[in-house]
Amino acid sequence: MSKNFYITTTLPYVNADPHVGFALEIVQADALARWHALLGDTVFFNTGTDEHGVKIYRKAAEQGKDTQEYTDEYAEKFRALKEKLNLFADIHFIRTTDDHHKAAAQEFWRRCLSAGDIYKKNYQVKYCVGCELEKTDSELVEGKCPLHPTTEIELIDEENYFFKFSKYQKPLLELYEKNPTFVLPASRMNEIRAFVERGLEDFSVSRLKSKMPWGVPVPDDETQVMYVWFDALANYISTLGWPEDEKKFVAFWGTEENPNALQIAGKDNLRQQSAMWQAMLMSANLPSSKQILIHGFITSGGQKMSKSLGNVVNPVSIIDEYGTDALRFFLLRHIPTFEDGDFTMEQFARAYNADLANGLGNLVSRIMKMAATNLPGPVDISVSKTFTIEFTELLESYEIKHALDFVWAEIEDIDGEIARTEPFKLVKSDPEKGKEIIGTLVVRLYGVARLLAPFLPTTSEVIIDLVEKHKTPTTPIFPRKESAV
Repeated sequence: MSKNFYITTTLPYVNADPHVGFALEIVQADALARWHALLGDTVFFNTGTDEHGVKIYRKAAEQGKDTQEYTDEYAEKFRALKEKLNLFADIHFIRTTDDHHKAAAQEFWRRCLSAGDIYKKNYQVKYCVGCELEKTDSELVEGKCPLHPTTEIELIDEENYFFKFSKYQKPLLELYEKNPTFVLPASRMNEIRAFVERGLEDFSVSRLKSKMPWGVPVPDDETQVMYVWFDALANYISTLGWPEDEKKFVAFWGTEENPNALQIAGKDNLRQQSAMWQAMLMSANLPSSKQILIHGFITSGGQKMSKSLGNVVNPVSIIDEYGTDALRFFLLRHIPTFEDGDFTMEQFARAYNADLANGLGNLVSRIMKMAATNLPGPVDISVSKTFTIEFTELLESYEIKHALDFVWAEIEDIDGEIARTEPFKLVKSDPEKGKEIIGTLVVRLYGVARLLAPFLPTTSEVIIDLVEKHKTPTTPIFPRKESAV
């Protein structure tokens, strides 16, 4: 039975060009969105850009640009990923500088304020601009943030508004108890539960406008702007037309009894997505998310890949050299879905040649050449239009890498069948048997193309077209490459 499916990524911060770490997250989300569309579900896929905060304000000032002009420029670079990564056609792209989003964030503030969960106080705290988060001494290593070791920790000493996070310790633990798979993988569920069990501290939700003017204005207080996380998290519901479009909100976000929102985020966003945001939703008397999927970091040669370390890989340059599906393939199969994974151009080029050029691409050429040469016309492919239970269960549990492993096991099995039966020889000595085997290989190849549709959509379409038109590819689907980018 078809249903509504809502999926969203975190919003990348527009203080640098898109990097391969965000490409990983968005193609994971895209694969799940495409899978549900194949099942006949109505999909709402949300992504966009996070455009407020001190990092952006300072970066624009460094470049001598108006802050809005700066964010417009970088937002377009992220929007261009829709075409470059061949993302789901109906993807919704939200910007936190959109007028509707800002109005929705202000309404969300008012609801938390009405619940008695926002108050004002003077405070002093250590703050990591890289994380846009307050830090305790126990979270720092030799006075530095372990995630942003080159960024100086700043001391904030001012009067701001705070959110009563401490009030929601018990409700959050009850949420986790009721939904033991609320956060995946289980190790991240254990991590956030332990964090909440240790006790929660109220967190700041505003900044002085005189010090940091780039943000959503706090309702009824011209001296303050919203803290970037409070504003940005609200995009998950503002993108649905909340608060005006209640029907759309309920249809895709869901209800307390039947939550529907699936969020994908990196492990550095675990606290914000699965604790802070859920407490904020409770405060505003709105349903919680359905699930939070947490992926790891992409490392490079075993070292964390980050802008501050200068070892970031530009996904656009890889796509320009190897093609979109080649990058999607490596990110989805060679990077573990829920854990850290390593990415070097040597690893990428090796996987491209072995799995795509010499593997899938060569298999398609061999089978379709045999079919075009020996079969009078297209074969009946109706028997290959359903998904296996094993493959379905893997994607229903969001095991994207293992689902692609399943596909490649089928590819290797088909290769083995060709080596064992040698239909290109058998068709000469026993034409009927040879043609029967070739026809079966074509059907299995069509099945592979169907399985590839969520992950390598262009490749899937090319193979399906070749099978349906009974044609041999005129050029290699994945030309062999002799060198890395």
